[in-house]
Amino acid sequence: MLTSHELFGFMSPALAADILNFAYESDKPVYKATLNGVAQALHVRPVYLERQPRTQRHASIAQILARPGLDAIAGGLLRAWLLKKHKTMLVDFLNALEIKNEDGVVDDLPETIDDAKLKTAVETVLSKHPHEATAVYLHAFNEMNQANWANLKAILESDPRLQLGATAA
Repeated sequence: MLTSHELFGFMSPALAADILNFAYESDKPVYKATLNGVAQALHVRPVYLERQPRTQRHASIAQILARPGLDAIAGGLLRAWLLKKHKTMLVDFLNALEIKNEDGVVDDLPETIDDAKLKTAVETVLSKHPHEATAVYLHAFNEMNQANWANLKAILESDPRLQLGATAA
């Protein structure tokens, strides 16, 4: 399974820029925390990054977020992006699995999930949402939650539409 920093390493530069632009425009506290964490990792003050043109800054931040030491910061940024920008994807997936949720947030996940139900849920989100964003969500879902379903891991490893770094529709 891919960790948060690995997700940033494998996702397209366009998706990484989208995530950072979303935080910049819509979630200032998360953006500031990300900027501060990256600055600390680089041993520079945040103002050094802030003075760079946004496109250049975001490309640099995305590269730094791919480092293992920044997994917590990358994870926080991904969670905020998913919960705020892609809430409908989360809700679609959980509803297809018949898991009670509140706007894509779940208190308790089952330890296992039926293969057929999971396959249907994955097909549902792939049919409604961009494949790369769906791949990031499903990888993050399986890595960040305590459930860590083996059958979801198998789907993520075998379905070419869910491979990050590959050309997907």
